Amino acid sequence: MEVTRIFDLLNYYKENFTTKPDLLAGKEAGVWQKYDIDQYIEISTNLAYALLNAGITKGDKIATISNNRPEWNFIDMAVLMAGAVHVPIYPTISESDYRFILSHSGVTLVFVSGKELLGKISHLLPEIPDIKEILTIRKIGVEASLDEWVASGKEHPRPDELETIKRSVKPSDIATLIYTSGTTGNPKGVMLTHSNILSNVMALYPVFPLDETCRSLSYLPVSHVYERTNLYVYLYLGVSVYYAENMGTIADNLKEVKPEMLTTVPRLLEKVFDKMLATGRKLKGIKKALFFWAVNLGLNFELSGKSAFYRFQLALANRLVFKKWREALGGNLRMIVSGGAALQPRLARIFTAAGIDILEGYGLTETSPVIAVNTKTPGGRKFGSVGKLISNVKIRIADDGEILVSGPNVMAGYYRNPELTAGTVSKEGWLHTGDLGHPDEDGFLWITGRKKALFKTAMGKYISPEHIENKLVESPFIDAALVMGENQKFAAALIVPDFNHLKTWCNTHGVHYVTDNEIIKDQSVVKKYMKEVENINSNFGKFEQVARFSLIGHEWTVQSGELTANLKLKRNFISGKYAGEIEKIFR
Repeated sequence: MEVTRIFDLLNYYKENFTTKPDLLAGKEAGVWQKYDIDQYIEISTNLAYALLNAGITKGDKIATISNNRPEWNFIDMAVLMAGAVHVPIYPTISESDYRFILSHSGVTLVFVSGKELLGKISHLLPEIPDIKEILTIRKIGVEASLDEWVASGKEHPRPDELETIKRSVKPSDIATLIYTSGTTGNPKGVMLTHSNILSNVMALYPVFPLDETCRSLSYLPVSHVYERTNLYVYLYLGVSVYYAENMGTIADNLKEVKPEMLTTVPRLLEKVFDKMLATGRKLKGIKKALFFWAVNLGLNFELSGKSAFYRFQLALANRLVFKKWREALGGNLRMIVSGGAALQPRLARIFTAAGIDILEGYGLTETSPVIAVNTKTPGGRKFGSVGKLISNVKIRIADDGEILVSGPNVMAGYYRNPELTAGTVSKEGWLHTGDLGHPDEDGFLWITGRKKALFKTAMGKYISPEHIENKLVESPFIDAALVMGENQKFAAALIVPDFNHLKTWCNTHGVHYVTDNEIIKDQSVVKKYMKEVENINSNFGKFEQVARFSLIGHEWTVQSGELTANLKLKRNFISGKYAGEIEKIFR
Protein backbone atom coordinates (compact mmCIF):
# COMPACT_ATOMS: atom_id res chain seq x y z
CA MET A 1 0.00 0.00 0.00
CA GLU A 2 1.04 3.61 -0.52
CA VAL A 3 1.98 5.59 2.60
CA THR A 4 0.77 9.18 2.14
CA ARG A 5 -0.33 10.03 5.71
CA ILE A 6 1.72 9.17 8.80
CA PHE A 7 -0.92 6.84 10.25
CA ASP A 8 -0.78 4.79 7.02
CA LEU A 9 2.47 3.37 8.42
CA LEU A 10 0.47 1.17 10.80
CA ASN A 11 -1.39 -0.66 8.06
CA TYR A 12 1.74 -0.72 5.91
CA TYR A 13 3.54 -2.59 8.69
CA LYS A 14 0.57 -4.93 9.16
CA GLU A 15 0.57 -5.81 5.47
CA ASN A 16 4.30 -6.26 5.00
CA PHE A 17 5.77 -7.76 8.18
CA THR A 18 5.23 -10.74 10.43
CA THR A 19 3.81 -9.80 13.82
CA LYS A 20 6.44 -9.76 16.56
CA PRO A 21 5.91 -9.17 20.28
CA ASP A 22 8.31 -6.23 20.69
CA LEU A 23 7.53 -3.70 17.98
CA LEU A 24 7.49 -1.14 20.82
CA ALA A 25 8.95 -1.60 24.30
CA GLY A 26 9.37 0.53 27.40
CA LYS A 27 10.38 -0.28 30.97
CA GLU A 28 7.88 -0.16 33.82
CA ALA A 29 9.04 -1.06 37.35
CA GLY A 30 12.16 -2.71 35.93
CA VAL A 31 10.29 -4.89 33.41
CA TRP A 32 10.10 -4.36 29.65
CA GLN A 33 6.48 -3.83 28.61
CA LYS A 34 6.20 -4.91 24.97
CA TYR A 35 3.59 -4.24 22.30
CA ASP A 36 3.00 -5.88 18.92
CA ILE A 37 1.44 -4.25 15.85
CA ASP A 38 -2.07 -5.45 16.72
CA GLN A 39 -1.87 -3.83 20.17
CA TYR A 40 -0.34 -0.70 18.62
CA ILE A 41 -3.26 -0.37 16.18
CA GLU A 42 -5.95 -1.32 18.70
CA ILE A 43 -4.82 1.10 21.43
CA SER A 44 -4.32 3.95 18.96
CA THR A 45 -7.70 3.36 17.34
CA ASN A 46 -9.59 3.16 20.63
CA LEU A 47 -7.91 6.36 21.78
CA ALA A 48 -8.93 8.00 18.49
CA TYR A 49 -12.54 6.98 19.19
CA ALA A 50 -12.25 8.58 22.64
CA LEU A 51 -10.96 11.80 21.08
CA LEU A 52 -13.96 11.91 18.76
CA ASN A 53 -16.28 11.21 21.70
CA ALA A 54 -14.71 14.15 23.53
CA GLY A 55 -15.56 16.48 20.64
CA ILE A 56 -12.14 16.69 19.01
CA THR A 57 -12.52 17.79 15.40
CA LYS A 58 -10.19 17.98 12.45
CA GLY A 59 -7.46 20.56 12.95
CA ASP A 60 -7.72 20.72 16.76
CA LYS A 61 -4.39 20.83 18.63
CA ILE A 62 -3.46 18.17 21.19
CA ALA A 63 -0.25 18.37 23.22
CA THR A 64 1.93 15.72 24.82
CA ILE A 65 4.44 16.46 27.58
CA SER A 66 6.14 13.16 28.17
CA ASN A 67 9.34 11.21 28.39
CA ASN A 68 10.00 8.60 25.71
CA ARG A 69 7.59 5.68 26.07
CA PRO A 70 5.30 3.53 23.89
CA GLU A 71 2.25 5.51 25.01
CA TRP A 72 3.68 8.53 23.20
CA ASN A 73 3.41 6.56 19.94
CA PHE A 74 -0.19 5.55 20.68
CA ILE A 75 -1.20 9.16 21.34
CA ASP A 76 0.66 10.35 18.24
CA MET A 77 -1.16 7.95 15.92
CA ALA A 78 -4.55 8.50 17.57
CA VAL A 79 -4.26 12.27 17.22
CA LEU A 80 -3.31 12.01 13.55
CA MET A 81 -6.04 9.46 12.76
CA ALA A 82 -8.59 11.85 14.29
CA GLY A 83 -7.39 14.56 11.90
CA ALA A 84 -5.97 16.62 14.77
CA VAL A 85 -2.55 18.24 15.07
CA HIS A 86 0.02 16.81 17.49
CA VAL A 87 1.95 19.38 19.54
CA PRO A 88 4.78 17.49 21.31
CA ILE A 89 6.47 19.50 24.04
CA TYR A 90 9.82 18.86 25.72
CA PRO A 91 9.39 17.79 29.36
CA THR A 92 12.46 19.81 30.40
CA ILE A 93 11.57 23.36 29.34
CA SER A 94 10.92 26.36 31.59
CA GLU A 95 7.55 27.44 32.96
CA SER A 96 7.59 30.51 30.74
CA ASP A 97 8.07 28.32 27.67
CA TYR A 98 5.20 26.04 28.77
CA ARG A 99 2.99 29.08 29.19
CA PHE A 100 3.89 30.45 25.77
CA ILE A 101 3.58 27.18 23.83
CA LEU A 102 0.31 26.08 25.43
CA SER A 103 -1.21 29.53 24.84
CA HIS A 104 0.22 30.19 21.38
CA SER A 105 -0.65 26.77 19.94
CA GLY A 106 -4.27 26.83 21.14
CA VAL A 107 -4.21 23.23 22.35
CA THR A 108 -7.46 21.84 23.75
CA LEU A 109 -6.15 18.65 25.38
CA VAL A 110 -2.84 17.92 27.07
CA PHE A 111 -1.38 14.51 27.90
CA VAL A 112 1.30 14.50 30.62
CA SER A 113 3.36 11.52 31.73
CA GLY A 114 3.86 12.05 35.44
CA LYS A 115 3.06 13.85 38.66
CA GLU A 116 6.04 16.21 38.40
CA LEU A 117 5.08 17.37 34.90
CA LEU A 118 1.45 17.72 35.93
CA GLY A 119 2.58 20.02 38.74
CA LYS A 120 4.55 22.15 36.28
CA ILE A 121 1.52 23.09 34.19
CA SER A 122 -1.67 22.57 36.27
CA HIS A 123 -1.45 26.03 37.86
CA LEU A 124 -1.19 27.61 34.39
CA LEU A 125 -4.68 26.44 33.34
CA PRO A 126 -6.57 29.54 34.55
CA GLU A 127 -4.41 31.59 32.15
CA ILE A 128 -5.10 29.29 29.15
CA PRO A 129 -8.85 28.98 28.54
CA ASP A 130 -8.44 26.91 25.33
CA ILE A 131 -7.31 23.87 27.35
CA LYS A 132 -10.38 21.81 28.20
CA GLU A 133 -8.71 18.92 29.99
CA ILE A 134 -5.40 17.46 31.14
CA LEU A 135 -4.96 13.70 31.00
CA THR A 136 -2.21 11.65 32.60
CA ILE A 137 -0.60 8.63 31.00
CA ARG A 138 -0.77 6.73 34.28
CA LYS A 139 -3.47 7.30 36.89
CA ILE A 140 -2.21 9.93 39.34
CA GLY A 141 -5.16 11.71 40.93
CA VAL A 142 -8.50 13.08 39.84
CA GLU A 143 -7.38 13.60 36.24
CA ALA A 144 -8.51 11.05 33.70
CA SER A 145 -5.80 8.65 32.54
CA LEU A 146 -4.82 7.38 29.11
CA ASP A 147 -5.95 3.86 30.02
CA GLU A 148 -9.39 5.17 31.01
CA TRP A 149 -9.77 7.02 27.71
CA VAL A 150 -8.65 3.97 25.72
CA ALA A 151 -11.20 1.86 27.61
CA SER A 152 -13.97 4.41 27.00
CA GLY A 153 -13.12 4.48 23.29
CA LYS A 154 -13.33 0.70 23.18
CA GLU A 155 -16.76 0.80 24.86
CA HIS A 156 -18.06 3.51 22.52
CA PRO A 157 -16.41 2.97 19.11
CA ARG A 158 -17.11 5.15 16.07
CA PRO A 159 -15.41 3.18 13.28
CA ASP A 160 -17.37 4.60 10.34
CA GLU A 161 -16.83 8.19 11.45
CA LEU A 162 -13.14 7.58 12.10
CA GLU A 163 -12.65 6.05 8.65
CA THR A 164 -14.40 9.02 7.06
CA ILE A 165 -12.07 11.41 8.90
CA LYS A 166 -8.99 9.39 7.97
CA ARG A 167 -9.98 9.44 4.30
CA SER A 168 -10.41 13.22 4.51
CA VAL A 169 -6.86 13.76 5.81
CA LYS A 170 -4.67 14.96 2.93
CA PRO A 171 -0.88 14.60 2.70
CA SER A 172 -0.69 18.41 2.66
CA ASP A 173 -2.56 18.73 5.99
CA ILE A 174 -0.60 19.88 9.03
CA ALA A 175 0.38 16.85 11.10
CA THR A 176 2.34 18.52 13.85
CA LEU A 177 3.43 21.78 15.41
CA ILE A 178 6.95 21.48 16.78
CA TYR A 179 8.16 24.38 18.87
CA THR A 180 11.88 24.89 18.49
CA SER A 181 13.58 25.46 21.80
CA GLY A 182 15.49 28.40 20.37
CA THR A 183 18.52 30.16 21.76
CA THR A 184 16.79 33.55 21.97
CA GLY A 185 13.22 34.80 22.38
CA ASN A 186 10.04 32.73 22.39
CA PRO A 187 9.96 29.30 20.73
CA LYS A 188 8.76 29.16 17.12
CA GLY A 189 5.96 26.79 16.10
CA VAL A 190 7.14 24.90 13.02
CA MET A 191 4.22 23.53 10.95
CA LEU A 192 5.05 20.20 9.33
CA THR A 193 2.66 18.34 7.08
CA HIS A 194 2.23 14.59 6.64
CA SER A 195 4.04 14.83 3.31
CA ASN A 196 6.88 16.92 4.77
CA ILE A 197 7.79 14.21 7.25
CA LEU A 198 7.05 11.25 4.99
CA SER A 199 9.24 12.70 2.24
CA ASN A 200 12.10 12.44 4.73
CA VAL A 201 11.11 8.90 5.70
CA MET A 202 11.12 7.75 2.07
CA ALA A 203 14.49 9.38 1.39
CA LEU A 204 16.09 7.99 4.54
CA TYR A 205 14.98 4.39 4.86
CA PRO A 206 17.44 3.11 2.20
CA VAL A 207 20.27 4.62 4.28
CA PHE A 208 19.50 2.42 7.30
CA PRO A 209 21.02 -1.09 6.91
CA LEU A 210 18.16 -2.60 8.92
CA ASP A 211 15.27 -5.02 8.53
CA GLU A 212 12.44 -6.47 10.63
CA THR A 213 14.85 -8.66 12.62
CA CYS A 214 16.55 -5.55 14.05
CA ARG A 215 16.13 -3.47 17.19
CA SER A 216 16.86 0.18 17.89
CA LEU A 217 17.40 1.88 21.23
CA SER A 218 15.80 5.32 21.46
CA TYR A 219 16.81 7.91 24.02
CA LEU A 220 16.69 11.26 22.19
CA PRO A 221 13.46 13.18 22.93
CA VAL A 222 10.65 12.03 20.63
CA SER A 223 9.23 15.53 21.00
CA HIS A 224 11.99 16.62 18.60
CA VAL A 225 11.53 15.91 14.90
CA TYR A 226 14.95 14.22 14.64
CA GLU A 227 14.02 11.19 16.74
CA ARG A 228 10.38 11.29 15.71
CA THR A 229 11.18 10.92 12.02
CA ASN A 230 13.54 8.09 12.91
CA LEU A 231 10.64 6.32 14.67
CA TYR A 232 8.62 6.48 11.47
CA VAL A 233 11.59 5.12 9.48
CA TYR A 234 11.88 2.24 11.94
CA LEU A 235 8.17 1.47 11.56
CA TYR A 236 8.49 1.52 7.76
CA LEU A 237 11.39 -0.95 7.99
CA GLY A 238 9.76 -3.18 10.61
CA VAL A 239 12.42 -2.37 13.23
CA SER A 240 11.60 -2.75 16.96
CA VAL A 241 11.95 0.36 19.13
CA TYR A 242 13.08 0.02 22.74
CA TYR A 243 12.97 3.21 24.81
CA ALA A 244 15.88 3.78 27.18
CA GLU A 245 14.73 4.42 30.73
CA ASN A 246 16.75 7.64 31.05
CA MET A 247 20.15 9.11 30.21
CA GLY A 248 21.74 7.36 33.18
CA THR A 249 20.65 3.87 32.10
CA ILE A 250 21.69 3.98 28.43
CA ALA A 251 24.79 1.83 29.01
CA ASP A 252 22.75 -0.85 30.80
CA ASN A 253 19.93 -0.67 28.24
CA LEU A 254 22.39 -1.14 25.37
CA LYS A 255 23.63 -4.36 26.96
CA GLU A 256 20.06 -5.59 27.56
CA VAL A 257 18.55 -4.69 24.20
CA LYS A 258 21.62 -5.31 22.00
CA PRO A 259 20.33 -2.97 19.27
CA GLU A 260 21.56 -2.74 15.71
CA MET A 261 20.84 1.00 15.53
CA LEU A 262 21.22 4.08 17.72
CA THR A 263 20.63 7.73 16.91
CA THR A 264 22.43 10.22 19.07
CA VAL A 265 23.93 13.68 19.44
CA PRO A 266 27.69 14.37 19.63
CA ARG A 267 27.54 15.28 23.31
CA LEU A 268 26.65 11.72 24.32
CA LEU A 269 29.31 10.23 22.07
CA GLU A 270 31.90 12.54 23.60
CA LYS A 271 30.93 11.34 27.07
CA VAL A 272 31.00 7.68 25.99
CA PHE A 273 34.48 8.11 24.53
CA ASP A 274 35.72 10.01 27.60
CA LYS A 275 34.39 7.21 29.81
CA MET A 276 36.26 4.64 27.70
CA LEU A 277 39.46 6.67 28.01
CA ALA A 278 38.98 6.92 31.78
CA THR A 279 38.68 3.13 31.92
CA GLY A 280 41.90 2.81 29.91
CA ARG A 281 43.78 5.12 32.25
CA LYS A 282 43.00 2.82 35.17
CA LEU A 283 44.76 -0.09 33.47
CA LYS A 284 48.34 -1.03 34.32
CA GLY A 285 51.38 -2.13 32.40
CA ILE A 286 50.98 -3.90 29.08
CA LYS A 287 47.15 -3.67 29.16
CA LYS A 288 47.31 0.11 29.41
CA ALA A 289 49.94 0.31 26.68
CA LEU A 290 47.82 -1.86 24.36
CA PHE A 291 44.73 0.19 25.07
CA PHE A 292 46.29 3.51 24.09
CA TRP A 293 48.14 1.94 21.15
CA ALA A 294 44.71 0.93 19.83
CA VAL A 295 43.26 4.40 20.54
CA ASN A 296 46.07 6.14 18.66
CA LEU A 297 45.66 3.68 15.81
CA GLY A 298 41.94 4.48 15.65
CA LEU A 299 42.49 8.22 15.71
CA ASN A 300 44.52 7.87 12.50
CA PHE A 301 41.89 5.78 10.72
CA GLU A 302 41.00 6.61 7.13
CA LEU A 303 38.20 5.12 5.05
CA SER A 304 40.69 4.15 2.34
CA GLY A 305 44.34 4.41 1.42
CA LYS A 306 45.90 2.85 4.51
CA SER A 307 48.75 0.38 4.14
CA ALA A 308 48.46 -3.38 4.56
CA PHE A 309 50.53 -3.09 7.75
CA TYR A 310 48.06 -0.55 9.20
CA ARG A 311 45.14 -2.85 8.35
CA PHE A 312 46.95 -5.72 10.06
CA GLN A 313 47.49 -3.59 13.18
CA LEU A 314 43.85 -2.52 13.15
CA ALA A 315 42.66 -6.13 12.95
CA LEU A 316 44.83 -6.91 15.97
CA ALA A 317 43.50 -3.87 17.86
CA ASN A 318 39.96 -5.01 17.13
CA ARG A 319 40.63 -8.43 18.68
CA LEU A 320 42.47 -7.10 21.71
CA VAL A 321 40.71 -3.80 22.53
CA PHE A 322 37.86 -2.67 20.28
CA LYS A 323 35.94 -5.92 20.67
CA LYS A 324 35.31 -4.90 24.30
CA TRP A 325 34.05 -1.49 23.17
CA ARG A 326 31.50 -3.15 20.89
CA GLU A 327 30.40 -5.48 23.67
CA ALA A 328 29.92 -2.50 26.00
CA LEU A 329 27.53 -1.04 23.41
CA GLY A 330 25.53 -4.24 23.11
CA GLY A 331 27.67 -6.06 20.56
CA ASN A 332 25.26 -5.72 17.60
CA LEU A 333 25.44 -2.07 16.55
CA ARG A 334 25.56 -1.74 12.78
CA MET A 335 25.74 2.02 12.90
CA ILE A 336 25.17 5.14 14.96
CA VAL A 337 23.70 8.23 13.32
CA SER A 338 24.78 11.53 14.86
CA GLY A 339 23.01 14.84 14.34
CA GLY A 340 21.93 18.04 16.06
CA ALA A 341 25.44 19.54 16.25
CA ALA A 342 28.89 19.16 14.76
CA LEU A 343 30.57 15.81 15.40
CA GLN A 344 34.29 15.79 16.10
CA PRO A 345 35.97 13.97 13.18
CA ARG A 346 38.22 12.14 15.67
CA LEU A 347 35.13 10.46 17.16
CA ALA A 348 33.89 9.36 13.76
CA ARG A 349 37.35 7.98 12.99
CA ILE A 350 37.93 6.02 16.16
CA PHE A 351 34.45 4.53 16.48
CA THR A 352 34.49 3.50 12.81
CA ALA A 353 37.95 1.98 13.33
CA ALA A 354 36.45 0.06 16.27
CA GLY A 355 33.81 -1.46 14.01
CA ILE A 356 31.02 0.93 15.04
CA ASP A 357 30.16 3.06 12.02
CA ILE A 358 29.18 6.60 12.96
CA LEU A 359 27.39 8.55 10.25
CA GLU A 360 26.97 12.29 10.67
CA GLY A 361 23.96 14.07 9.22
CA TYR A 362 22.54 17.57 9.08
CA GLY A 363 19.11 19.12 9.18
CA LEU A 364 16.66 21.46 10.87
CA THR A 365 13.26 21.18 12.47
CA GLU A 366 12.07 23.28 9.54
CA THR A 367 13.25 20.58 7.09
CA SER A 368 11.58 17.58 8.76
CA PRO A 369 14.60 17.35 9.60
CA VAL A 370 17.25 15.77 7.36
CA ILE A 371 18.98 17.66 4.55
CA ALA A 372 22.16 15.61 4.16
CA VAL A 373 23.70 12.50 5.69
CA ASN A 374 26.72 10.28 5.33
CA THR A 375 25.98 6.68 4.34
CA LYS A 376 27.68 3.28 4.42
CA THR A 377 27.56 2.92 0.63
CA PRO A 378 30.92 3.00 -1.19
CA GLY A 379 32.01 6.62 -1.50
CA GLY A 380 29.10 7.67 0.71
CA ARG A 381 30.93 9.42 3.52
CA LYS A 382 33.73 11.77 4.46
CA PHE A 383 34.84 12.45 8.02
CA GLY A 384 34.05 16.05 8.98
CA SER A 385 31.34 16.49 6.37
CA VAL A 386 27.61 16.04 6.99
CA GLY A 387 27.31 13.84 3.92
CA LYS A 388 25.55 14.17 0.59
CA LEU A 389 22.09 15.62 0.10
CA ILE A 390 19.21 13.18 0.48
CA SER A 391 17.51 12.24 -2.78
CA ASN A 392 14.69 14.81 -2.87
CA VAL A 393 16.48 17.91 -1.56
CA LYS A 394 18.37 20.72 -3.30
CA ILE A 395 20.63 23.42 -1.87
CA ARG A 396 21.95 26.75 -3.02
CA ILE A 397 24.72 28.80 -1.40
CA ALA A 398 23.88 32.49 -0.97
CA ASP A 399 26.43 35.22 -1.64
CA ASP A 400 27.19 35.46 2.09
CA GLY A 401 27.77 31.70 2.38
CA GLU A 402 24.39 30.79 3.88
CA ILE A 403 22.92 27.43 2.91
CA LEU A 404 19.47 27.65 1.27
CA VAL A 405 17.33 24.50 1.00
CA SER A 406 14.46 23.51 -1.26
CA GLY A 407 12.44 20.29 -1.29
CA PRO A 408 9.28 18.49 -0.14
CA ASN A 409 10.64 18.41 3.42
CA VAL A 410 10.55 22.22 3.83
CA MET A 411 7.98 23.30 6.42
CA ALA A 412 4.59 24.82 5.69
CA GLY A 413 5.63 27.84 7.79
CA TYR A 414 5.74 29.17 11.33
CA TYR A 415 2.40 28.96 13.12
CA ARG A 416 0.68 32.33 13.52
CA ASN A 417 3.77 34.14 12.30
CA PRO A 418 3.52 34.93 8.56
CA GLU A 419 6.15 37.67 8.77
CA LEU A 420 8.79 35.31 10.13
CA THR A 421 7.77 32.68 7.58
CA ALA A 422 8.18 35.14 4.72
CA GLY A 423 11.59 36.14 6.07
CA THR A 424 12.72 32.52 6.25
CA VAL A 425 11.26 30.90 3.11
CA SER A 426 11.40 32.76 -0.20
CA LYS A 427 8.48 32.89 -2.63
CA GLU A 428 10.36 30.33 -4.73
CA GLY A 429 10.47 27.92 -1.77
CA TRP A 430 14.09 28.36 -0.68
CA LEU A 431 14.49 28.10 3.10
CA HIS A 432 17.23 30.14 4.75
CA THR A 433 18.90 27.71 7.17
CA GLY A 434 20.98 30.29 9.01
CA ASP A 435 23.96 27.94 8.61
CA LEU A 436 27.11 28.68 6.64
CA GLY A 437 28.69 26.00 4.49
CA HIS A 438 29.57 24.70 1.06
CA PRO A 439 29.49 21.49 -1.01
CA ASP A 440 32.77 20.01 -2.20
CA GLU A 441 33.60 18.63 -5.63
CA ASP A 442 32.22 15.20 -4.66
CA GLY A 443 28.87 16.56 -3.45
CA PHE A 444 29.59 16.37 0.29
CA LEU A 445 28.25 19.25 2.37
CA TRP A 446 30.50 20.99 4.89
CA ILE A 447 29.11 23.23 7.65
CA THR A 448 31.35 26.08 8.79
CA GLY A 449 29.17 27.80 11.38
CA ARG A 450 25.99 29.71 12.19
CA LYS A 451 25.41 32.98 10.37
CA LYS A 452 24.07 34.69 13.50
CA ALA A 453 26.96 33.44 15.62
CA LEU A 454 29.60 35.13 13.45
CA PHE A 455 31.22 38.08 15.15
CA LYS A 456 33.61 40.78 14.04
CA THR A 457 36.58 41.76 16.19
CA ALA A 458 37.77 45.33 16.66
CA MET A 459 40.50 44.46 14.17
CA GLY A 460 37.86 43.90 11.45
CA LYS A 461 38.23 40.11 11.33
CA TYR A 462 35.18 37.83 11.15
CA ILE A 463 35.25 34.74 13.38
CA SER A 464 32.97 31.69 13.37
CA PRO A 465 32.92 30.66 17.04
CA GLU A 466 31.54 27.13 16.51
CA HIS A 467 34.58 26.24 14.45
CA ILE A 468 36.83 27.07 17.41
CA GLU A 469 34.46 25.62 20.02
CA ASN A 470 34.33 22.27 18.22
CA LYS A 471 38.13 22.11 18.34
CA LEU A 472 38.26 23.10 22.01
CA VAL A 473 35.92 20.29 23.09
CA GLU A 474 38.16 17.75 21.36
CA SER A 475 40.35 18.13 24.44
CA PRO A 476 39.40 15.52 27.06
CA PHE A 477 39.81 18.31 29.62
CA ILE A 478 37.01 20.44 28.10
CA ASP A 479 33.32 19.58 28.31
CA ALA A 480 31.92 22.76 26.74
CA ALA A 481 33.11 26.15 25.52
CA LEU A 482 31.68 29.42 24.27
CA VAL A 483 33.87 31.70 22.17
CA MET A 484 33.17 35.42 21.95
CA GLY A 485 34.86 38.69 21.00
CA GLU A 486 32.41 40.99 19.21
CA ASN A 487 34.12 44.39 18.78
CA GLN A 488 36.98 43.26 21.02
CA LYS A 489 40.68 43.17 20.17
CA PHE A 490 40.84 39.37 20.48
CA ALA A 491 38.77 36.20 20.78
CA ALA A 492 38.17 34.73 24.24
CA ALA A 493 36.31 31.80 25.72
CA LEU A 494 34.32 30.56 28.66
CA ILE A 495 35.42 26.98 29.28
CA VAL A 496 33.62 24.29 31.25
CA PRO A 497 36.07 21.57 32.33
CA ASP A 498 35.30 17.89 32.01
CA PHE A 499 35.37 17.47 35.77
CA ASN A 500 35.64 13.68 35.74
CA HIS A 501 38.72 13.82 33.55
CA LEU A 502 40.12 16.69 35.59
CA LYS A 503 39.73 14.66 38.81
CA THR A 504 41.71 11.80 37.27
CA TRP A 505 44.45 14.23 36.22
CA CYS A 506 44.55 15.82 39.68
CA ASN A 507 44.87 12.43 41.38
CA THR A 508 47.73 11.47 39.05
CA HIS A 509 49.55 14.78 39.61
CA GLY A 510 48.99 15.06 43.36
CA VAL A 511 46.61 18.03 43.16
CA HIS A 512 44.14 18.13 46.05
CA TYR A 513 40.57 18.15 44.67
CA VAL A 514 37.86 19.49 47.01
CA THR A 515 35.05 20.87 44.83
CA ASP A 516 34.58 21.79 41.18
CA ASN A 517 34.37 25.47 42.08
CA GLU A 518 37.59 25.38 44.08
CA ILE A 519 39.68 23.32 41.68
CA ILE A 520 39.34 25.80 38.81
CA LYS A 521 41.21 28.36 40.95
CA ASP A 522 44.20 26.07 41.50
CA GLN A 523 47.19 27.51 39.63
CA SER A 524 48.45 24.12 38.42
CA VAL A 525 45.00 23.47 36.93
CA VAL A 526 44.88 26.91 35.31
CA LYS A 527 48.34 26.30 33.81
CA LYS A 528 47.17 22.94 32.45
CA TYR A 529 44.25 24.60 30.70
CA MET A 530 46.53 27.32 29.34
CA LYS A 531 48.60 24.57 27.77
CA GLU A 532 45.51 22.85 26.33
CA VAL A 533 44.26 26.10 24.79
CA GLU A 534 47.73 26.88 23.45
CA ASN A 535 47.86 23.49 21.71
CA ILE A 536 44.40 24.01 20.20
CA ASN A 537 45.31 27.54 19.06
CA SER A 538 47.97 26.07 16.79
CA ASN A 539 45.12 24.95 14.49
CA PHE A 540 44.03 28.53 13.82
CA GLY A 541 45.28 31.79 12.37
CA LYS A 542 46.49 34.45 14.79
CA PHE A 543 43.24 36.45 14.73
CA GLU A 544 41.13 33.33 15.52
CA GLN A 545 43.16 32.13 18.48
CA VAL A 546 41.70 32.24 21.99
CA ALA A 547 43.82 34.83 23.75
CA ARG A 548 42.14 34.61 27.16
CA PHE A 549 39.65 32.32 28.87
CA SER A 550 37.78 31.82 32.12
CA LEU A 551 37.04 28.44 33.68
CA ILE A 552 33.46 27.81 34.83
CA GLY A 553 32.92 25.84 38.04
CA HIS A 554 29.89 23.77 37.05
CA GLU A 555 28.57 21.80 34.10
CA TRP A 556 26.24 23.49 31.62
CA THR A 557 22.90 21.71 31.42
CA VAL A 558 19.34 22.18 30.22
CA GLN A 559 18.24 22.57 33.84
CA SER A 560 20.80 25.28 34.63
CA GLY A 561 19.76 27.13 31.49
CA GLU A 562 22.89 27.17 29.33
CA LEU A 563 21.69 24.46 26.91
CA THR A 564 18.57 24.18 24.81
CA ALA A 565 16.45 21.03 25.08
CA ASN A 566 18.41 19.54 22.16
CA LEU A 567 21.73 20.38 23.86
CA LYS A 568 22.83 23.45 21.90
CA LEU A 569 24.45 26.46 23.55
CA LYS A 570 22.14 29.32 24.47
CA ARG A 571 24.58 32.03 23.52
CA ASN A 572 22.59 35.05 24.67
CA PHE A 573 21.64 33.40 27.96
CA ILE A 574 25.24 32.40 28.67
CA SER A 575 26.49 35.88 27.78
CA GLY A 576 24.02 37.40 30.23
CA LYS A 577 24.51 34.90 33.03
CA TYR A 578 28.30 35.20 32.91
CA ALA A 579 28.49 38.89 32.06
CA GLY A 580 30.76 39.51 35.03
CA GLU A 581 33.23 36.85 33.98
CA ILE A 582 33.21 38.10 30.39
CA GLU A 583 33.82 41.67 31.51
CA LYS A 584 36.88 40.54 33.48
CA ILE A 585 38.28 38.70 30.44
CA PHE A 586 38.14 41.79 28.22
CA ARG A 587 39.05 44.32 30.89
